[in-house]
Amino acid sequence: MGNEQQNEGRMEQARGTIKEAVGDATNNERMQREGEYDKAKGNIREGVGDLREGVDKAAKDAERKVEDWQRDG
Repeated sequence: MGNEQQNEGRMEQARGTIKEAVGDATNNERMQREGEYDKAKGNIREGVGDLREGVDKAAKDAERKVEDWQRDG
């Protein structure tokens, strides 16, 4: 499933793949470059989403440990 950043990144990568394929098929270098650019942006966006997910998980784990510590003394 993923978070919004991850999903948007994957969609951007898919659009880039399609653009690149169309550019290859039509020998359109500009479309090929746009596709490569979109794929790179998508990879970055997905990576940001992965990072956000990791930070959220770490924060929740830390919160849980603090709650356990407070409860158990």
